[in-house]
Amino acid sequence: MITELRVTPRTPELPRPWGPDVPVHHVLICEVVLDDGRTGTGFCWTPTIGAKAVRALLEDDVRAALIGMADPHPQVVWDRLWRRLREAGGGGVTTIALAGVDMALWDLHCGGRGLVDVLGRRRSSVPVYGSGVNRHYTLEELVAQAERWKAAGYPAVKMKVGLPDLREDVERVAAVREVIGPDTPLMIDANQLWDLYRARRAVEALAPYGLHWLEEPLPADDVAAHVELRRSVAVPIAVGENVYTAYGFRDLLTAGACDVIQPNVVRVGGITPFLRIAELARTFGVPTYPHLLPEISGQLALTLPLPCMVEDVEDASFAALGLLAEPYPVEIDGPDLRVGDHPGLGLNWT
Repeated sequence: MITELRVTPRTPELPRPWGPDVPVHHVLICEVVLDDGRTGTGFCWTPTIGAKAVRALLEDDVRAALIGMADPHPQVVWDRLWRRLREAGGGGVTTIALAGVDMALWDLHCGGRGLVDVLGRRRSSVPVYGSGVNRHYTLEELVAQAERWKAAGYPAVKMKVGLPDLREDVERVAAVREVIGPDTPLMIDANQLWDLYRARRAVEALAPYGLHWLEEPLPADDVAAHVELRRSVAVPIAVGENVYTAYGFRDLLTAGACDVIQPNVVRVGGITPFLRIAELARTFGVPTYPHLLPEISGQLALTLPLPCMVEDVEDASFAALGLLAEPYPVEIDGPDLRVGDHPGLGLNWT
């Protein structure tokens, strides 16, 4: 039986701020305690908005619903909590709060085995692509970052676009392409900043640089516009980091709105819904590329049914932020991520 939920907030500074308005990340470490004394640990995460609201929901409504549950199986608990808590919203604060509890319960469910082996290991390593939140970088800073990616041996890289003047995006994409060479896959991420007209213009202007995919070109919940954009351009469309439920991914997939999905394990509510979303995508032949959070996303990527890559945003992992003690749950060695030998999730919080 579940007897307690403890929440500990952490706010680490980013060595490389994601912009003037994103100097830190917010992490809530969640511990779920059973009546026999066993404790599982998970986390909630948000770079900007909602950490205080998530904590309040966890310490009030989630705790009240959670304590006393007889069966701590993560899937059973997730479904019961979701039915109760979704009155507070279908995604965002609600699902972010659920993620902390769900991951803690998976940590418990694994017992002495690692998460990858409990879920089913499909590969021994997964490729890692270099990524940066770099729209605010000068051109010189962006080029220097691309040079670091190349030196690190990343097999693919991703950069931000969506500046007010499309000519600046073209100049910056051209500069990164020049650094990484013609054969390294180059992805671009617009973070929902375009409308359909501007997205089409951008794809046309950036076509000479061989885009591997275009990420979040439009508002995340505008399914119809994504369908129309995908129909009218040759560049693959990647979406999902700001989609919060399996229903949202179902709507994107059934409409034919995307080529790649990118669920964030925290924003969708934890490992339980993440796995359901990945299995849904498999039925459409669409790969799942986990969004951010390599310490947990990397473990999940080793179990996914279709091949994928893991995103490594420069100096933004929990290890880089000083939140974890060694041994870390995953190791990024050049172009590949491998999992360590640890029980549960392997997150040793400092």
